[in-house]
Amino acid sequence: MPVITTNTAANSAVRYLNINSKDQSDSLSKLASGSRINQASDDAAGLAISTRISSDITALSQAATNASHGVAVLQTADGGASNISDILQRMKTLASQASSGTVTDTERTYINAEFSQLIDEIDGTATSTRYNGKSLLDGTSSAFAGSGTTVMVGSDATDTITVSIATLTATALSVDSLTVSTQSDATAALTSLDTAIDTVSKARADIGAIESRFEFRSESIATQQENLEAANSAIEDVDIASEEAKLASSEVKTQAAVAAAAQANQMPQELLKLLQ
Repeated sequence: MPVITTNTAANSAVRYLNINSKDQSDSLSKLASGSRINQASDDAAGLAISTRISSDITALSQAATNASHGVAVLQTADGGASNISDILQRMKTLASQASSGTVTDTERTYINAEFSQLIDEIDGTATSTRYNGKSLLDGTSSAFAGSGTTVMVGSDATDTITVSIATLTATALSVDSLTVSTQSDATAALTSLDTAIDTVSKARADIGAIESRFEFRSESIATQQENLEAANSAIEDVDIASEEAKLASSEVKTQAAVAAAAQANQMPQELLKLLQ
């Protein structure tokens, strides 16, 4: 029924114009941001999942850094332990020399002078082997001695690796009181030095085992990051081709609604002609 008090056609055209205009704005916003979810109403469930995945990705990124730090600590400790092993081998050589009957007590005095200095150097190496200001091999750092410290290597509180480094001072190796000033002392020192060398070798083996674990975990973290980023992309990133098609459609609909609204506004004017 044609009336002039209520322009139903115009109201309908404006309503569709608003709908189409909103669709157009939404598409432009998604294309401009590159994200499919710009507000919670776009996809509430997807937003919740994406937020959780993003937090895991961030945590894994830091976990990768933590793992690299763990490897650096172990490599530093292994370098110091290697030096201590070399010192012990040199001490064993001196003890073997001093235990020979072809060496005089006077010569043993000279040998013992170097031997004593090497004992002090074991402690010096243990103390000077530091990471971030903490000595790793002298047992003074509570973070690494004893039960050790945990390193976060994942996105969950349980994803940890414990780093524990043995104390490798002269006292811990039971070589602090050794001497080669006599033939009998030198012979006895050989047994103690063999035990000390074995202790250092075991410590280095333990360090290498933990380091290997860190390296495998680093590879696992990298794989998890890649997969989670792909999953998050599927949820959050906008499909450019699809959204461009939606934008083109909404643009045409908006133009059509504008034209329809303009035409609807002309209808009352046409009805007035009936009164002439």
